[in-house]
Amino acid sequence: MKRSACVIGAGPNGLAAAIVLAQAGLHVDVLEAETTPGGALRTLELILAGFLHDFGSAIHPLGAGSPFFSSLPLSDHGLEWIHSPAPLGHPLDDGTAVMLERDLGDTKAALGADGEIWVKLAVGVHLASSLSVPKGHAPSGKAIFPVKTGVP
Repeated sequence: MKRSACVIGAGPNGLAAAIVLAQAGLHVDVLEAETTPGGALRTLELILAGFLHDFGSAIHPLGAGSPFFSSLPLSDHGLEWIHSPAPLGHPLDDGTAVMLERDLGDTKAALGADGEIWVKLAVGVHLASSLSVPKGHAPSGKAIFPVKTGVP
């Protein structure tokens, strides 16, 4: 008898769990309440037709930079990472905004007196993300499993 698992939620974490389980040989059912899988990693038309929003914009950079997701042939299944020129903006109380630019030097300059501490933080995060992952913790390969969407 083949072992099976049921994953609730087809967001990035649910899909990653389902992939690992499927790669381990389990039959996996993924259940999702929304009409499309992806959770906070979806791009949606929220305000105007044709104007796309990163539904969970804090998640996109994490998914795009994930060693686990990078190990999968997601582009073979239609995934296209869309990268904004300025991946993050934060409005301030005085009506101005702080922008996180793709270039570390540009972000440092825009942050003025806080720029140097931002560089130290960003470099520390980059160094931590480049550490090696123990063998067996970032599986690769192709897993196909059903995704059931909608409320039953």
